[in-house]
Amino acid sequence: MLQEQRGGFTEVRGSLEWREMTRQEVLQIAKPILFNTDMAGAILDEKKTVTRRICKDANNFTVPDMDFYDAEKRTYAVHNYADAAHTEKLSTAERTCPICPGDILYVRETWTYHENAVGGFIFKARCPKKLAESKRWYPSIHMPKEAARIFLKVTGVRVERLQDITSGQICREGVEVEYPHVLNGEEKRYAFSQLWNSTIKKSDLDKYGWDANPWVWVIEFERLEVEG
Repeated sequence: MLQEQRGGFTEVRGSLEWREMTRQEVLQIAKPILFNTDMAGAILDEKKTVTRRICKDANNFTVPDMDFYDAEKRTYAVHNYADAAHTEKLSTAERTCPICPGDILYVRETWTYHENAVGGFIFKARCPKKLAESKRWYPSIHMPKEAARIFLKVTGVRVERLQDITSGQICREGVEVEYPHVLNGEEKRYAFSQLWNSTIKKSDLDKYGWDANPWVWVIEFERLEVEG
């Protein structure tokens, strides 16, 4: 049986199988991805297994297409049109995929130093309230790579319009509302739309907010247990 070693995976007839790696090996190949405190907690609770990120190669005149994904080159296609209705196609271009199936990601989350913690770092997600209130927290964008505690294996990547999200996908996004609200139908979509808009700069809402219905990467993942 032909096998090709790629990063921490052995490719067997198109499937990806995880092999054990040391923490240092994983850190060498892992790519960063930002999550806020609530979403990092949802991953830890196994409630979040997918995330959506803006596809900035796409707009009303440019349509991304993962059907042309080239795993060896890590590229996909974008179709350029003369009009927003996509009736007159001008060209097709090749673009680099930022996150691909098989990639390993490490989560950047809100963090701080702690002299008694393993590795010297603690994280706001799942931190005891009293300790959280007594600490100065640093934003996820500044988290050192060596502090990483959450690792993800990307199991699937596609592109779609934001509002194409289904109820099942909303649940996998880790969306929750407080009792007595019930997550069903339009309430689910509203809860997700509020969550999405909270991650977008106010100045970018017209371009990337829920109502703008932008093209997004849909990144599905599973959590990896990494020793050390």
